[in-house]
Amino acid sequence: MTPWERRLWYCFLRSYPVRFQRQKCIDHYIVDFYCFRAKLVVELDGGGHYTDEQQEKDRVRTAVLERMGLRVIRFSNTDVDRNFRGVCERIDGTVRSRFSD
Repeated sequence: MTPWERRLWYCFLRSYPVRFQRQKCIDHYIVDFYCFRAKLVVELDGGGHYTDEQQEKDRVRTAVLERMGLRVIRFSNTDVDRNFRGVCERIDGTVRSRFSD
């Protein structure tokens, strides 16, 4: 795991009341974090995700996962550094909204 993934895992997701898995294989992708009950994928993107080529790969990956009924939310590593609480609140809000859908 990257330092940002470790922070999110150890400071939030590991003890979150709804179980998340890390580095979960789905189809032919490995997602950063996955919550089966909420059908939610959480991805953290470093600097390499901002090239045109990688953004297209991420778009395709997200489309494939969404066709499987999953919701994908992405955060940059900078988000984790500068707005950790906001990242956690968005994940929590998304999980809660997936149960009310």
